[in-house]
Amino acid sequence: MADICFDIVGFDLDGTLLDTSTDLAGAVNHVLMRLDRAPLPVETIKPFIGKGARRMLERALEATGGCTETLLEEWHPILLDYYGDNLCIGTAPYPGAVAAMDALTARGVRLAMCTNKREGFARPLLDALGLTDRFAAIVGGDTLGPDRLKPKPDLIHEMIRQAGGGRTIFLGDTDNDTIAARAASVPSIAVSFGFVHCTPEQLGADAGIDHYDELVPLLERWPA
Repeated sequence: MADICFDIVGFDLDGTLLDTSTDLAGAVNHVLMRLDRAPLPVETIKPFIGKGARRMLERALEATGGCTETLLEEWHPILLDYYGDNLCIGTAPYPGAVAAMDALTARGVRLAMCTNKREGFARPLLDALGLTDRFAAIVGGDTLGPDRLKPKPDLIHEMIRQAGGGRTIFLGDTDNDTIAARAASVPSIAVSFGFVHCTPEQLGADAGIDHYDELVPLLERWPA
């Protein structure tokens, strides 16, 4: 069995570890229907995810008749309230994710989470799926404050600190993740099955995977 040269493997949440698109789309469409706008398909909403719920709603409003700052200020809290009450109806880990996490833990690798999703949403969601205890650190968009979100490196630095430090690699599905990792001097892996359909090269990642079955072998091959 080959060694893994990382102490910490960090994960983004939405579109990387978990497919949250159904429940996030449900929250967006709740707002749209209350505004007498037509709901959007989940596949249309997926690319809107990843830069915070406010930006997700803004893009959905722009796509369905227009968005103003006043409209956004009024309906963003309503979206968050609805999502908080419906966190885990259709959400699930991506295929092979839990097995890969267990394999890494068995090898002595610490797992950590860094997401722009509010920690107040991320923790209950991971609790509902029975995943919380697998993580040495869970850092969310409200952990340090709204001006510290990815693509800034602050949340990744905090994730590493909370997880006990050491050589780290980070998995994500957007350029928010790869830019933040690079700024934190951390290599990154892009997942192809997330919400943004780009190649690892387009996202600026150091490598990519198409399925979680590929993660441990990739890390075993990573140069020490």
